[in-house]
Amino acid sequence: MSDVDDQPDDSGQPPSPADNESIRPPEQPAAPEPAEAPVRPPAYSAPVLEQSSLAEPSAPTGWTTPPPVRASSDDDLGWPAPPTEPQYPFPYQPPGQDAPPPAPPARHSRNPVDRLTRGLPDTWRVTIDWIVTIVGAVAIVLLVKAFVVNPYRIPSSSMEPTLHCARPETGCEARYSDRVLANRFLYHIRDPRRGEIIVFKTPPLARIKCGAGGTFVKRLIGLPGDTVELRLLRGDGYVYINGKRLKEPYIQRDRRVAVQSYGPTKVPPGNYFMMGDNRNASCDSRMWGTVPRQNLIGKVFATYWPPNRISLH
Repeated sequence: MSDVDDQPDDSGQPPSPADNESIRPPEQPAAPEPAEAPVRPPAYSAPVLEQSSLAEPSAPTGWTTPPPVRASSDDDLGWPAPPTEPQYPFPYQPPGQDAPPPAPPARHSRNPVDRLTRGLPDTWRVTIDWIVTIVGAVAIVLLVKAFVVNPYRIPSSSMEPTLHCARPETGCEARYSDRVLANRFLYHIRDPRRGEIIVFKTPPLARIKCGAGGTFVKRLIGLPGDTVELRLLRGDGYVYINGKRLKEPYIQRDRRVAVQSYGPTKVPPGNYFMMGDNRNASCDSRMWGTVPRQNLIGKVFATYWPPNRISLH
């Protein structure tokens, strides 16, 4: 008979723990825990910046930060509402350039009129400037006429055909009288020369002898100290200076006719003997004597009118 009952247990009770222990399989040895893998740095990673102790940079000048605006609805989450208008200057100006440009430095005028009228209203300043300009222009013209150049008109035929006068005056050949320019300052720097056409003031005797006086235009024939003589040769008059015949290419032959001879006469110091180119129609020094130096006005150097008569002398 065996020690072990081969029949199954029909009691229906579960096996006891003791019974289970008798049938537990043998325990397997625990597997060793895997060693911790070394931590490797990632292939690329952004540097982690440490918190700086410096203050936050301030917003540029001209920019404004809008205050947080919370919605009033029930679903208020505390987020600021987006601004409805731009919060920066428009059009955009870089910081520091929103200020107006500096005014240009004031310039001080060198014009004495501007200095004298400084502080006055613009209307007064413009009016004064115009008055000064007009007065200055008139003063310049008067100074030029008095000391530099002065125009004259030829009224008679005493200088025909060198200088024309206008018809219907006796002996005049032109339709218009010549207008000439006289250099008034020339005789302040040098002495008059023989043969020059000169404007001068006549002596008082000229009004008696010629019936006219004032300003005459004649040609200078005799200088101070000269002996002047007019001789008649076959009815033509020829001038002799100190016994020698004077060459006068400016006189046409039909203008040499003389009424009578003259001289000889010596020209006093400081005086000048004047004669016209139209010898038989000229009232000159043969009738009223010589002209003092202080009566000389100037030398005629040009004819400026009419246009077809423009010339230099």
